[in-house]
Amino acid sequence: MAKGTKRASPGAEEEKDPLQAVELDEENAKKLNEVQRDAQRVELYLDLHSHKLLEPVYAKRREIVKGIDKFWPVALMNHPTFAIQVQHNSDQLALSYLEDLWLVRDPKEPRCYTIEFHFKENPHFTNKVLTKEYKYVDERGVSEIMLDFSWERDVEPSATKIDWKDPAKALTKLYPREMGEGDDEEPAEPGSFFNLFEIKDDPYDIGLSIATEIFPEAIEFFLGHGQDDGMDSDIDSDEDEDDDAEEIDLEKPRTKKQKV
Repeated sequence: MAKGTKRASPGAEEEKDPLQAVELDEENAKKLNEVQRDAQRVELYLDLHSHKLLEPVYAKRREIVKGIDKFWPVALMNHPTFAIQVQHNSDQLALSYLEDLWLVRDPKEPRCYTIEFHFKENPHFTNKVLTKEYKYVDERGVSEIMLDFSWERDVEPSATKIDWKDPAKALTKLYPREMGEGDDEEPAEPGSFFNLFEIKDDPYDIGLSIATEIFPEAIEFFLGHGQDDGMDSDIDSDEDEDDDAEEIDLEKPRTKKQKV
């Protein structure tokens, strides 16, 4: 008797990925790249004009918050990334004399700016204003080249001399920034917050956090409605749910929470 051939069951053969063979030819790749560049131009245009439209709004806010005691110290310290860099009590005390903070954007390249910290009379230094400039250093111009903007390549931070009233008690001397060993770009110890002014480099992007997060949303941070509140509420919500579950079934063993 001839031996029959066994029929393969449906799905026995490995299915091929229908998207695996998709290729992009050079012509369409070029067209897509042009569309991306057009989108970048529009986004850049909107950014440039939004900064100009917001200037009078920030100026109005500036006048109002001058009458609110410690508005800027509170807003800054409510930002989690900033607060990490102001761990020393002496830094916090010095920062409490901050009465105004202002951002001046480069008219040619508004993604670069100078941050002004205005201080009232204090026991630490005589400077009324401490500045941190993030200067645009690309000499190729700011038209088409602006689309290829790179913070690391095109921006150079500045340093500002602080005139300490008692050099022996200078916070940057008491709490110096200590660099790590080898090729580690991040300091092993950040030291005083005021190293931000006396040292050019800003390895923790404090200026970037101020310009892109704290300054535009200063009222929200002052009120304690900053960017990490959602995380806190989620944690509280999870804890409430756990408590409810335990009340419903006290005999059920408590399971460990999985880290997300």
